[in-house]
Amino acid sequence: MGATDFRAATAHRPRVGQGRVMAVRKLVLAAALSLALAGTAVANDGIGSVSAGGILFGKTDAVAMKKEVLSVSTDLIKVEYEFLNESAKDVEETIFFPLPEYAAGYHGSPTYYGQPQQFTVDVDGKRKDYKTTFVAKLDSNDVTARLRQLGLSDAQIAYFPSHTPFDRKVAPLTAAQSKIMIGEGLLAQLYDEEWVPAWTVKVIYLWQQKFPAGKVVRVRHQYAPFVAAGPGASYLGDGNAFEKKYCGDKAFYKTWNRLAAKQGESGFVNAVWVSYILTTGNTWKNGIEDFTLNLIKGKHDELVSLCFPGTFTKINPTTLQVKLRNFHPKQDLDVYFGNVEGTVSHDGVAPQIRP
Repeated sequence: MGATDFRAATAHRPRVGQGRVMAVRKLVLAAALSLALAGTAVANDGIGSVSAGGILFGKTDAVAMKKEVLSVSTDLIKVEYEFLNESAKDVEETIFFPLPEYAAGYHGSPTYYGQPQQFTVDVDGKRKDYKTTFVAKLDSNDVTARLRQLGLSDAQIAYFPSHTPFDRKVAPLTAAQSKIMIGEGLLAQLYDEEWVPAWTVKVIYLWQQKFPAGKVVRVRHQYAPFVAAGPGASYLGDGNAFEKKYCGDKAFYKTWNRLAAKQGESGFVNAVWVSYILTTGNTWKNGIEDFTLNLIKGKHDELVSLCFPGTFTKINPTTLQVKLRNFHPKQDLDVYFGNVEGTVSHDGVAPQIRP
């Protein structure tokens, strides 16, 4: 298949973590901008258990993920699962869906923060309600209890009293709270001497799910992905960074350069990056027994590149598909869509904070 379709490989590459505001340090504008422009992944479903101190992620020996169909485009991520309780007894598990971690600071837009648009969960064809929990962290330390002890509400912790990426009005900190929090490193100082929240927030949606013995349970969820788009996404970078993340080869670059030449002096190939966390699928018994990945292009001549095992086939002019058996993901999914039309942006919305 030509480079206008895709380039897939099995190369493993490390994920680069998002930057964060560090305690009682100057937050330079460049760091804030790099955070705002970073592409963010959204996660697969996994098994967890709720205990003192927060969510624990673990394995289940009873429930197997018999099938997963993951469809990825620049506009929508849709995931369809079939689970089977292979034990002799009914099982109830806590299912979680972690949202990307986010921070306070200067944000060009809420594109990469909070809850994705169009987020829905259905179980056996019926809409599923869910609860939420969240953790506030400072340098990997859980500071949720300390913030509550200082009198901050859940809204103040999750949405931030200042420099919030969400359209939410939150009560400001009192002078006494600010003084204590500065002393404890819970506020960070911006370059203009203003103090802002230094913690990051991880919100997790979760629900109890019953798995009757011997019965298939079908779960479906979808959302508009957080994407990196525009000039930053269209620039292929220096050195071999693109090859490591997206496995671009000579054929890919030949096509990319041809498309860039058509744009004249700008050399701008409109592109979008989409990321998705796959590795939490390993919490299920036997991994993912029957896995299908569909990459859906907006038009037939879009350029698609990614690092992924297996052989893709073109099942229609705009869809590339790969099927794998007994799949244990060793890396997460990063997909480059090039030569896309129009502007792609799916701003996040304030995550729901439910008891």
